[in-house]
Amino acid sequence: MAGMATSFNVSSPSSILSRPSQLSSLSFSSKPFFLPMRSSARMPLRLRCPRIMAFSSNDIKVGSNIEVDGAPWRVIEFLHVKPGKGAAFVRTKMRNYISGNTVEKTFRAGSTINEANIYKETKQFTYKDGPQFVFMDLTTYEETRVNESSIGDKTKWLKEGMDCNLLLWNDRLIDVDIPITVKLTVVDVDPGLKGDTAQGGSKPATLDTGAIVNVPLFVNIGDEIMVDTRTGQYMNRA
Repeated sequence: MAGMATSFNVSSPSSILSRPSQLSSLSFSSKPFFLPMRSSARMPLRLRCPRIMAFSSNDIKVGSNIEVDGAPWRVIEFLHVKPGKGAAFVRTKMRNYISGNTVEKTFRAGSTINEANIYKETKQFTYKDGPQFVFMDLTTYEETRVNESSIGDKTKWLKEGMDCNLLLWNDRLIDVDIPITVKLTVVDVDPGLKGDTAQGGSKPATLDTGAIVNVPLFVNIGDEIMVDTRTGQYMNRA
C-alpha cells in the first residue's frame, strides 16, 4: 500500500509472510516479555522473613521465648553466673505457655537453644458467649473464640472493645496478652467520707468487669480508675 511503512522484528517470519494480507495489521516488539509476579509485600511478614530458630544461652533475657522438651516457655528471670572454678552458666526461671507451670532451669553458657516460633495477632475483644470470649480481627472481621480456661485470671480485666494480642505457637493459641493498664468503672463501693485522702486507708471496690480491687477511701461509685493488670493494684483515678 502506497505511503504506508510497516516494520517487523521476528525470528521466523515465514509463517507471517505466507499471509501478506495481514502484514499491515500486525505489530511486534523486541522488548522482553515478563509474566506478572505476586508482590511479596502482600504476604505475611512471618512468611517473607523466616525467623532464626536458634540462639545462644548468652542471649537469654527476660521475655525470651524458648522451646524446651517440645514445649514453648517464656523466661521471667535470668542470671548469668561465672564461678571461680568451673564453666559459666545461665540460671533461669521460666513459665510454660501451655500449662502455666513455672520451673527453674540452668543452661551452659554459650550453648544453643531453640527459639519458640511465637507470633502475635492483634484482635479486639467484642463479647462473651457462654464460657468463650470472642475476639475479632478488625481488618478481616474474622472471629476467634477462646475458652475462659485458656485466659485464666486475665478475664477479670477484659472489657468489650479492648485490643489484645493473641499469641500463637505452631498455629496454636497459647496465650492472650492484655494491656498492662486498663481503665475500669467502679460499680459498687462503700461511700467515701469527706476529707478522706489516698493516705488514709483503702476499701474494696467492685469494677464493671467483676474484678475487686482495693481503692483509696475517697473513691465512689461511678468513678473511673486505672488498674495495673499485672498486679491488680489501683493506680489512680482516670
